[in-house]
Amino acid sequence: MPIDLPRFTRCLYVCTVSLVMSAPCHAWSLKQAPLLTRWAATVNPHAPLPEYPRPQMVRTDWLNLNGVWQFQSGAEGDALPTGRALSGDILVPFPVESALSGVMQHFDRIWYRRTFNVPTAWKGRRVLLNFGAVDYESEVFINGKSAGAHRGGYDPFQYDITSFLTGSGPQEIIVRVFNPVQQGGQPRGKQTTTPHGIMYTPSTGIWQTVWLEPVEPVSIRDLKIVPDIDSGRLLLTVNATDPLAKVNVQVIDSGTAVQAAAGNANTEISIPVANARLWSPESPFLYGLNIALEKNGIVTDRVSSYFGMRKIEKAEIGGVERILLNHKPVLAFGPLDQGFWPDGIYTAPCEEALKYDIQQMKAFGFNMVRKHIKVEPARWYYWTDRLGLMVWQDMPSANSYLGPMKQAAPPVDQPEFEGELRRMVQTHWNVPSIVLWTVFNEGQGQFDTPQLVDMVKKLDPTRLVNQASGGRYFDAGDINDFHSYPEPDVREPVSGEVQVCGEFGGISYFVNGHTWSDKGHGYITVNSPEQLLDLYADYADQVKTLADTKGLCGAVYTQLTDVEKEINGLMTYDRIPKVDPAQIARATHFEIPPPTYETILPSSESAPQSWKYTTTPPAGNWNTPQYDDSAWSSGQAPFGNVHSRTPWQTKEIWLRRQFKAGPLTPQQIAHLVLSDFQAGNVQAYLNGLPIYSHAHATPDYRYRAIGPESGKAIIPDGTNLIAVHCLHQGGKEQYVDEGLSVRTPGH
Repeated sequence: MPIDLPRFTRCLYVCTVSLVMSAPCHAWSLKQAPLLTRWAATVNPHAPLPEYPRPQMVRTDWLNLNGVWQFQSGAEGDALPTGRALSGDILVPFPVESALSGVMQHFDRIWYRRTFNVPTAWKGRRVLLNFGAVDYESEVFINGKSAGAHRGGYDPFQYDITSFLTGSGPQEIIVRVFNPVQQGGQPRGKQTTTPHGIMYTPSTGIWQTVWLEPVEPVSIRDLKIVPDIDSGRLLLTVNATDPLAKVNVQVIDSGTAVQAAAGNANTEISIPVANARLWSPESPFLYGLNIALEKNGIVTDRVSSYFGMRKIEKAEIGGVERILLNHKPVLAFGPLDQGFWPDGIYTAPCEEALKYDIQQMKAFGFNMVRKHIKVEPARWYYWTDRLGLMVWQDMPSANSYLGPMKQAAPPVDQPEFEGELRRMVQTHWNVPSIVLWTVFNEGQGQFDTPQLVDMVKKLDPTRLVNQASGGRYFDAGDINDFHSYPEPDVREPVSGEVQVCGEFGGISYFVNGHTWSDKGHGYITVNSPEQLLDLYADYADQVKTLADTKGLCGAVYTQLTDVEKEINGLMTYDRIPKVDPAQIARATHFEIPPPTYETILPSSESAPQSWKYTTTPPAGNWNTPQYDDSAWSSGQAPFGNVHSRTPWQTKEIWLRRQFKAGPLTPQQIAHLVLSDFQAGNVQAYLNGLPIYSHAHATPDYRYRAIGPESGKAIIPDGTNLIAVHCLHQGGKEQYVDEGLSVRTPGH
């Protein structure tokens, strides 16, 4: 194992005992959010998230400062509240808006305060104060003096606080935080103070572990680890406070040192790794690293780390640009993962929960995950490394969707975005599982795209770069990324770019008792786990077809979990799988045959079918069997200005068609689907009851799941009426046609 877990345990014991002694639990209690995970009740307020927070640069001595801190809201211009108790309590490191924080309110400005004791064994050493992440702007005060300020909600930062300490005894730490959320123009991902739709509760303040560690004056600042499988070597740079220091390295394979090397600090060291065991999702092998820093023959610092030997690249094979992992083409298939929790928002309640998400992605059969406009704590990446999951890492968006009030967006803080993008790459470029950086998402706050792509490529030439997942394209980077809902699809190919579908799916299934609210949404609705599996398997089969016929190399299913009012996850928001993971894995691996379809009401895809239609707004009961449509015109579908048999160029059209359903079993009725072909906003009705609504154009005939009312509405062995209203939403093309079929699942 690359990490010495028994040593982790020893360190954990020391830091936890110290924490309990210096920060006793006072008035904290878990708040009642609309939904909680099963792990919320297990959180220990004396030692939340006690694991070592930086797995790729581990020191033996450290002190965890997580726990109950004093807390109060603030205002601009507040005096520093040094030397006095604050009015409330908060459990660090959970965001102030979370149930686990014990506050569960948003404030733009907040204060944190606690005291700590420096272990006597650290005497004579420098003391470093580390923050995993604080959202968004923070300033840290030690014993009433500012140790430094930081902006950026997603990257770690550190202060040497030695000069601010006052002898022995309790030391005071105060943290000032300001988070303007959507009003600041900074990167914020999916955070908003007015949660709605696909935007969620914010995560203000300290949301990752806070800890202290002692170092000698000559110490290691950071590492840069670059695997080179082509040359059979590891390129390691140990950046230190003294460039004249010496470095000694051991490579560890399954607990045994297999290679040693030496070199200078701040200089790249080439370390042979003969017959390397390569990292992949199927075999996620990690080597360990033991690193010692010396000055004048004396060891001044030791850290342990790990690395994976792997290579990610693109290459043209058979006329198609492909993603290659370790020189072999790979179809990257995985979920969109927002990284939100009902009880901790940005912060998982515990290590078990954090690991569980990644275990479930593996159980669902995925080999990749798109980490969606959020950067996770370092331990999340440790588990994607250990368990084997390729990561497509998004940069958190600025100017994300603003919401129902349509308030004016503040200008994007472009220097802040660029700085945080740079730091995201630099603080995560050692992570083996990260294989791709995404700069923008869907055009949110998009600017200077080619220049930023070029910056990322120069910072990290070892990974692929996606200029904008589903956003505006400037012929930059490695990826041609298209978002398509609900079915997967691709753009027209671009020379030198890999075809991926960065988002598809969004199948909505409501699980009673496991939802954030009594209402929710997705992109298409089903009514049972069986229907969810059926439709997911259908989409997975389409992924395979696109890979075989159009060069698709990556696909991202929306999404891993429900999030607040979005209920389109494979798991509920509180992490209950909606379908047997083994069955989802069969579909993910294309082991479930595609469904078959029996036509009940034919569309005009193969032969023209006649409808009654009007372009004049009809009476309110136009979609019922009782309505008299004798004054309507008759025409053959499709209707439109392209792909059509009957011209339609007005804004709206209303269609009616009677049909005999024939004998239908309850099982067949439960699997009715619409054959939908339209460019507009369509609503369909069966015998007057709404069964389907969709606002996105379909480029060809697509089978669509329909609502539960269809089972109540259809008359087996009788005459039925299907009625359709289509609203053209602009653009050059308009067309509409519908049919009705029974889907027989392949599983």
